[in-house]
Amino acid sequence: MFGRRIPPMPTAETALPGRAERTFSVPELHEVLGTPLEGPWPTGTEVMYVAMGCFWGAERIFWQLPGVVTTAAGYMGGFTANPTYEETCSGLTGHTESVLVAYDPERTRPELLLKAFWENHDPTTPDRQGNDVGTQYRSAIYWTSEAQRAAVEATAASFGEELASHQLPPISTEMRPASEVGTFWYAEDYHQQYLHKNPGGYCNHGPNGLTCQVGILRQDEVPAQQDIAPPR
Repeated sequence: MFGRRIPPMPTAETALPGRAERTFSVPELHEVLGTPLEGPWPTGTEVMYVAMGCFWGAERIFWQLPGVVTTAAGYMGGFTANPTYEETCSGLTGHTESVLVAYDPERTRPELLLKAFWENHDPTTPDRQGNDVGTQYRSAIYWTSEAQRAAVEATAASFGEELASHQLPPISTEMRPASEVGTFWYAEDYHQQYLHKNPGGYCNHGPNGLTCQVGILRQDEVPAQQDIAPPR
């Protein structure tokens, strides 16, 4: 990683070609939650995709939140079909390391998931999280519903104000509908719930010291505070 040239974001024409089928297995069940990694999930389950640097630490943040049905590490936002980890790390697929977050909208809201997103990484550094540098580490949110879109816009505005109040750079997070960026490609089995399997493994995620005001939630929609476990 250090000292090497970071390739620019590829285009559909210059990205690696990919393949028709993935070349590795994906576990059937979530190692922590015991729920299907690829579905089917209970009726009404909604899905949002986030990227905030290395997906190991990012995934752990979300599987600990109340109302989350399952999480998975994967690749999204690029052009290469069925990419491998090595291909994504080359920067030649266009993907960013991403986390699928499937949740029960009766137990949580996208605003609360996004609060965890904004408060646990640096969304102001384009194509970088700490020492992890490259387009595959860019910050991103990909929504799948109008309610999620509204939550993204509201929480981004709130967190943008928080950054400005501390004289910090503006948000550089990519924010787009999932329908525009294509398939979420599941990562290899050893990446799934990596920090549960390897508790002392690499993680550069944690509270950034700033606060995202949930804002548009009514008070009666917010789960009791004791039910919201902070990310470890």
